[in-house]
Amino acid sequence: MALLVVGSVAYDALESPYGKVDRTLGGAATYFAVAARFFTPVSLVAIVGDDFSEKDEAVFRSRAIDIEGLERAPGKCFFWAGRYSENLNDRVTLTTDLNVFAEFKPRLPEKYRSSKYVFLANIAPDLQRDVLHQVKGKPKLAAMDTMNYWIERSNAELRETLKHVDILMINDSETRQLSSEHNLLRAARSIFKMGPSTLVVKRGEYGAMLVDKHGVFCVPAFPLEEPHDPTGAGDSFAGGFMGYLAGSGGSNDAALRRAMVYGSVMGSFAVEKFGLERLLHLKKSEIHARARHFSKLTQFKL
Repeated sequence: MALLVVGSVAYDALESPYGKVDRTLGGAATYFAVAARFFTPVSLVAIVGDDFSEKDEAVFRSRAIDIEGLERAPGKCFFWAGRYSENLNDRVTLTTDLNVFAEFKPRLPEKYRSSKYVFLANIAPDLQRDVLHQVKGKPKLAAMDTMNYWIERSNAELRETLKHVDILMINDSETRQLSSEHNLLRAARSIFKMGPSTLVVKRGEYGAMLVDKHGVFCVPAFPLEEPHDPTGAGDSFAGGFMGYLAGSGGSNDAALRRAMVYGSVMGSFAVEKFGLERLLHLKKSEIHARARHFSKLTQFKL
């Protein structure tokens, strides 16, 4: 079943102890769409400028990602530059140029308005809510991401948007900030009162945790000897997670647990190379092989 994603398509400049790239295709919606497309058809809504190249457009077209909702505007694409520390856990933002993204007001093409699976990537919460208002009826599953900037500066708007989604996907520090609770289980209970019925906490090198009415499910991060670039890890995780759910048509406890594994699989591939490079050369057979490896990592006998 088609999955709608609304977010950013951007260019990134990336530097880590493993190398450097001066300009590469990035953005939350980009990583999400490429990862999710391995599991289900994807429709993308974003904005790009005059500098968006045919080569980068082909990244979407060659994967049959529907880009009718990709708006073209005079100016330049959103640009971000960052440098990662030796352990890749800390980063310094060197440049953030919003450019055409500053005026982004998502408008869904008519054929997107019947989407049953919706992911709202990290954009202003009032824009996220407006997207949901454009969808006809209630989606089978609506999920969203957010960040500390919106928690701090648009808290009321964010809380209003949370009333309309089923799943919130954020990292552990954002979970604590939003809930004012240090313990993640207490934080989850607090967030459930805001609207979402499921919380997915992304924990970087420590994996990810799902909390809902059925309890808690955790997956580890896949052990890698040389991760290169964590930029798209969280968005690739979200793409694998939502892509699996939309592709399988499931949303029960078993489906959510498998989605967590496939999310972790996609996140682990994303960090192996700079930018999208690893995802663009990935094969479905590799995805399923790594998912089986995840199963071996977590099986044991009492």
